[in-house]
Amino acid sequence: MKVLNTLSGKKEEFSPQGEIVTMYVCGVTTYDACHIGHAMSYIIFDVVRRYLEFRGYKVKHVQNFTDIDDKIINRAQQLGISPLELSNEYISQYFVDMDALNIKRAHIYPKATEEISRIIEIIRGLVNKGYAYESDGSVYFRVRNFPDYGKLSRQNLKEMISGGNIEEGKKEYPLDFALWKAAKPSELSWPSPWGEGRPGWHIECSAMVLEYLGETIDIHGGGYDLVFPHHENEIAQAESFTGVVPFAKYWLHNGLVQVGESKMSKSLGNLITIKEVLQLFSPDAIRLFVLNSHYRSSLTYSKEALEAAGRGVERLSQAVRSMAERCEGASVLEVEPFRRRFIEAMDNDFNTAQAMAVLFELVREINRCQGAGVDVAEARHSLAELAGVLGFTLQQKVKLPAGFEPFVELLISVRDELRRANEWQLADKIRSGLAEQGIELEDTPKGTAWKSKR
Repeated sequence: MKVLNTLSGKKEEFSPQGEIVTMYVCGVTTYDACHIGHAMSYIIFDVVRRYLEFRGYKVKHVQNFTDIDDKIINRAQQLGISPLELSNEYISQYFVDMDALNIKRAHIYPKATEEISRIIEIIRGLVNKGYAYESDGSVYFRVRNFPDYGKLSRQNLKEMISGGNIEEGKKEYPLDFALWKAAKPSELSWPSPWGEGRPGWHIECSAMVLEYLGETIDIHGGGYDLVFPHHENEIAQAESFTGVVPFAKYWLHNGLVQVGESKMSKSLGNLITIKEVLQLFSPDAIRLFVLNSHYRSSLTYSKEALEAAGRGVERLSQAVRSMAERCEGASVLEVEPFRRRFIEAMDNDFNTAQAMAVLFELVREINRCQGAGVDVAEARHSLAELAGVLGFTLQQKVKLPAGFEPFVELLISVRDELRRANEWQLADKIRSGLAEQGIELEDTPKGTAWKSKR
């Protein structure tokens, strides 16, 4: 199994440190609703976790909430509520969105505001070691004291300065970044050795990784937009504080969502929320839209692409839900070659696009073999299992109308007539159609029984 490590720029053999794979994924800043870009990132890392577990690894997954930040403070002031009230509202909405997308919950969701003492402890340690300094109640990290600064983004200090992505403040050097921010009047703050204030953005994640996963973790994930400065700064802080290298063995970064020719961003006014997308498309369609591309590729949002994904999901669903009977003495569709190719694709840096291609090939074989009298029961089971590894539910939420029972009984009687006439293909079509509506048939010596799964 190989992963492309952003730190080295190469595919590397995946070799975790211990029995449990430690994985940290940067979470949301809780000042607004989650958008399709968040959906992309968290679907991808949901699949990474699911696949690792499928391959027999145990995973400890931590994902933070940044619940205090300039954006949160500004939005709360506009709304006339407290920053924590605003954050808690959007944290609740986050879980609604992610649960709807069938994203497995992380094992731990630390909040920045609940880790203040640990953050202060790390900042104090960095000051004592000469990696940080106080200025007017704020504390900054000395970038020039960390020789490896820029190793993740592959930039030198001159390139970073010319890029203009620099935090403001009274600093010794333009690239020095805030570990602790002095409080402004009437702003939410906490006491510290440097006065009232609050943590900077970057130190939060370093503190949470060290607190919940250790000095070196296996996987650190997030979007490409976090490589610099956020993840670069995380490395500098953590490795300077602990003296342990590396902070993370494997850095995985997903591509970003575009709308037309532009990156999706709030400043451009082209954010598309998860709630809006879910009103139009199923969670499985959104997942297929994401997984049809490699996770490191950018993704262009369009309704046409999601409609195509919806049609693809329906093909998967029909192949899984159609309940063909086992054909005694018939040849069996061999599944192992498909499973092997699925694993080969996913072992190659989680190549979900190739893995999906394998699943659709299996769908075509199931459909072809079913009409030829080949036993496809095991193939259907494997298709459902492998789709589940990628997080698909393949369920249709259909509310059956009141008084539908007589129509089911009528279709069963028509199916019985077709079976007696050896019209097996038409009989199976009725069974498949009922299965799509959540009606499961069971043929017994006393006749056909049915039950609704809705």
